[in-house]
Amino acid sequence: MICTMSTTQIVCFSDSLKQLKRRKAMKYFHEGYRAQLQRDYYKAIEKYQESIEVYPTAEAHTFLGWTYSFLGELENAIEECQRAIEVDPDFGNSYNDIGAYLIAKGKYQEAVPYLQQALKAKRYRAYHFAHFNLGRAKEYQGDIINALRHYKQALELEPRYLIAYKAIEHLKKCTLN
Repeated sequence: MICTMSTTQIVCFSDSLKQLKRRKAMKYFHEGYRAQLQRDYYKAIEKYQESIEVYPTAEAHTFLGWTYSFLGELENAIEECQRAIEVDPDFGNSYNDIGAYLIAKGKYQEAVPYLQQALKAKRYRAYHFAHFNLGRAKEYQGDIINALRHYKQALELEPRYLIAYKAIEHLKKCTLN
């Protein structure tokens, strides 16, 4: 017996398979996130990796990187965020996270382009984080005026972001002394 399928049937089958993979990957992603919230970082890593194996997403790579950062593995964290950018260059979290990790490594100037890219990203809802991190990078570089500007922009975007308020107050005290 010979079975044939039309192009439409093949496309539908392919789309259905893709959706199944996405659902399975999201299941692993959510399991990883739950483990991460419970500070079970090794289990979180395992689940994020399973998610990526089934269906790679920028979110899974970025959250895997975030988990590595909790373990102090900043190089692995940066590598995962770079993979996330390869998967989806419009996902802003990856750029912001790389910037934050570079700041943690004392590489302030290297952090700036990533943070600026986060501010341009189409898929990013937390622009206040990128502004805050830009403020940190500028502050560490001794550029107090631009540090204050970014801290204020973070606070304008998210008025409840107390850490930005504290950074502004800290810089005001330092410049008055």
